Amino acid sequence: MKIIVSTVVVWMLLLAGFSRPAFSQDYVLGPGDILDISVYGHEELQFKGITVGADGKIAFPLVREVEAGGLTVAQLTGQMTVLLSEFVQRPFVTINIEKYRTTRVYVLGEVTKPGLYEIEKQHNLLDAIGLAGGYTKTAAKKKVFVIHRDTPGQPVKVDFLKLLERGDMKQNVALNDGDVVYLTSNHKIFFPQDLLLYTTIVSQFND
Repeated sequence: MKIIVSTVVVWMLLLAGFSRPAFSQDYVLGPGDILDISVYGHEELQFKGITVGADGKIAFPLVREVEAGGLTVAQLTGQMTVLLSEFVQRPFVTINIEKYRTTRVYVLGEVTKPGLYEIEKQHNLLDAIGLAGGYTKTAAKKKVFVIHRDTPGQPVKVDFLKLLERGDMKQNVALNDGDVVYLTSNHKIFFPQDLLLYTTIVSQFND
C-alpha cells in the first residue's frame, strides 16, 4: 500500500503555490480565459473582464478584434503594444489574467489519487499534483514528467524537488488542456515502457 507524504512543510509549499497571484510565463491563453487590460495613463483604455472568445479573439477599443488564443501573456502584450502604437504614443500595456479557463489534465503515477482533473487556477504542476492529493512516499520527485498534448512523444523532465525545497518556479511547468503529469517511482521507474500507454491516453483524450 502506498504511504502518502503529508508533511506540514510540503503542504505549506503546495498551498503557497496555489495562492501565488503571478501566472506562469509559459501559460498559453485560450477560449474562456478572462483578462484585465490597461494602458498606462489612459483611463479610457482600462478594461476588466475581457473574455477570450471561442474563436480565440478578444475585443478592445481602437484595435477591435485581436487574436489572443495560442499566445502567452507576454506575446499578447507585445502584439497589443504594436497595434495600439498606431493610436497612442508609446503605449505601456499591462495584461493580467483575472480568471483562468478550466483545463483538464491527467495526473498519473505516484500520486494519492491518479486520474483526470479539471484545473481552474493557475494551470501549473503544483495545482495538478495538489488536486491529485499530493505525491506518495515512493515518488521520485527529481523525475516528474510532463507530456504536452501537442508533443506527446517529447516528455518534459521536471525536478519537482527543486520546486519544493528551493522555490525554483522554473520547475512549476505550465499545463494546457490534454496534458499528462506522470510521477515516477523511486523503486522502479516504468516511465519508458508506460510512455506509449500514456501517449495513447492523450490521443484518445484529444479525439
